Amino acid sequence: MTITKRVTFIAKPDGIEKMKELLTAMVIPSQAEDGCIFYEIFQYENKPEKFMAVETWRDEAALDGHKASAHYKIYKSSYEPYCLDKYTDELEVLG
Repeated sequence: MTITKRVTFIAKPDGIEKMKELLTAMVIPSQAEDGCIFYEIFQYENKPEKFMAVETWRDEAALDGHKASAHYKIYKSSYEPYCLDKYTDELEVLG
């Protein structure tokens, strides 16, 4: 079963560039992970402080592997000072 998630980040006014840097650094290593079907970061054109990560994983094990990766740990330990708000939506789980 695949898992698709949408994670929205709202950067602090003085944290937009750093937030963009941290999120963008996740794309290539995440896409290279076993079980990654899709992983992209989008920045809203009309609201540059708003970012969205859209990711699809083969299954829960692949998502767990992503969360255990070194690049995920760096992002997880670094983003909070630059982030005003964050929320996650699970878009679909297909059997």
